[in-house]
Amino acid sequence: MTKRLSLLTQLINQHRFDAVALNPGPSLNHLTGLDFHLMERPVVAVFWRDGKVQIILPELERAKLADLPFEAQVDTFGDVSESWQVLFRQAFSHRTGKRLRIGIEPTRLRFLELKLLSRALPEAEFEDGTAAISPLRLRKDATEIAKMKRAAEIAQMALLETLKSVRPGQSEKQIAAELMVQLYRAGSDPELPFSPIVSTGPNTANPHASPTDRVLQEGDFLLIDWGAGFEHYFSDITRTFSCGEPSDEMRKIADLVLQANTAARLGGKAGMSCGDIDKLARDVIVEGGYGERFIHRTGHGLGMEAHEAPWIVGGNETVLEEGMVFTIEPGIYLEDFAGVRIEDDVVVGTDGLFSLSDLPREVLPIEGFW
Repeated sequence: MTKRLSLLTQLINQHRFDAVALNPGPSLNHLTGLDFHLMERPVVAVFWRDGKVQIILPELERAKLADLPFEAQVDTFGDVSESWQVLFRQAFSHRTGKRLRIGIEPTRLRFLELKLLSRALPEAEFEDGTAAISPLRLRKDATEIAKMKRAAEIAQMALLETLKSVRPGQSEKQIAAELMVQLYRAGSDPELPFSPIVSTGPNTANPHASPTDRVLQEGDFLLIDWGAGFEHYFSDITRTFSCGEPSDEMRKIADLVLQANTAARLGGKAGMSCGDIDKLARDVIVEGGYGERFIHRTGHGLGMEAHEAPWIVGGNETVLEEGMVFTIEPGIYLEDFAGVRIEDDVVVGTDGLFSLSDLPREVLPIEGFW
């Protein structure tokens, strides 16, 4: 935690912020080990450029700070919401009257905390602090990678158990429900990276389909995009299966997506840009004649969030460094007919990319997995 806080202080100063303000979420947990859920009561931590830390939280949450591994100014409040603004003004009274530049996570900080902070620090400008916050979790250490490997193992065990019960006539919702049960039986954290995507037949052409009452039929593709959590770290994997005999075009797109996944997974290495990885996968599908049917980026970063930096998309010049973790998930989607996606979680190593997920990637019959 001390090293992580030191890095944050460096980044705050490097990007000329006066502070970074965080509310509950992965970044706060990464920096402090504190785990809160978002509720109607505000929780906020402010990290100043001089290394000082302030935490404001409900009195009922104070016990969580008993083993805090660093010094912090702590202010607590009760359930009378009218008193919260008074407390915020008192907590930051020594910072008022100064023009401050405070970085926030634009996808995380709520209006509740932002309003309380801005009224307590009326001269402050609250800006997108991604430049100072994102690098904190961009490269994973060995402990973090081990947790993500375990999350991938749990996810894969759960899928294999689920497939044993999958039969034509079952609905997408039934398959998804069984997968949820198996994820927890296999040891997943209660918090999953996202609700599993289970789609069949023409629904597989929707990359982010939600499970419906449609039933699996002979000749369908079955697409499952799922993940598990282990000690706050996630996996995110996709496999596509056939139920009965697929058509010739279904076989063709399945082969192209497999080739695209393989090209990026085996061709990527440190020093390449994120855009380079996207191109490795995309070129295969473009040359196969389905470029317009690959309608999303090749991947995204993975860690304490299901989607985080780095973004594996054309034009992103971010250079891959050892310890970065991201997905490779090319897909082809033929509207009202069928779709295929094959997704793996990979880590940038010294000699290329190595995959945390290792289930067969070919589009095989469901029964071929057990």
